[in-house]
Amino acid sequence: MKLAISGTYSVGKTITTMAVSHLTGIPRSAALTMRELLPISVPGKTLEECTAPEIIMLIMRRNQVRAVNESHLPDGFVSDGSSLHEWCYGTVRVLVGINPNESAHVDSVEMTDEIRFYAGVLEQMGIPARQHAKAAYDAFVHLPIEFPLVKDGHRPVNERFRALADEMLLKVIDDLQIPVHIVGGSIPERLEKIMDIFGFTARMSIDEAIERAQQDYAKIDTTPETARVPVRAQ
Repeated sequence: MKLAISGTYSVGKTITTMAVSHLTGIPRSAALTMRELLPISVPGKTLEECTAPEIIMLIMRRNQVRAVNESHLPDGFVSDGSSLHEWCYGTVRVLVGINPNESAHVDSVEMTDEIRFYAGVLEQMGIPARQHAKAAYDAFVHLPIEFPLVKDGHRPVNERFRALADEMLLKVIDDLQIPVHIVGGSIPERLEKIMDIFGFTARMSIDEAIERAQQDYAKIDTTPETARVPVRAQ
């Protein structure tokens, strides 16, 4: 099974993916985080300070790492996100602005020549993103927006961005005719539903899987990107 855990920012994709991996024994696949990529790609900048060309480069780089990691797991994986995610996030910026924090209180964003060009590039980038998703994933589990946005100074997004990205992700998955299951609730409730939907065999109890996932999650380096020692580029 090649399963993608979908959903926009702050819906719990990472902890859910970790728990599903422990519970089922299916390897977890993930791309480098933007915190890891920014020091390699645009040293000294935060994501909200990136230009449109830099956003495009980061999308390409993250999907490159994601595709390589998935290729190393031919027998199946559970993916934290998918090839559609970075492209959708980039595309939504056409509507809300390159830095969504700056446009949180405006109804529309001016369509400058730069934004028009950026939109055209993102439209073309969507072709391989969709093709990869169709070929790479057997099914999606989509986590709806149920939790408040984590305001950690790292994510340049707002609630309008989250809603638009959530809507776009579901529409694209539906257009691709990839099976998608919307799974909400607490982490234990999500895991129970996922196990039931796919008929997975549990390798441990749900409580133990969550405990192990929490231990993994606690190891994630949340040092701000501008203060990090860059990881080796993959």
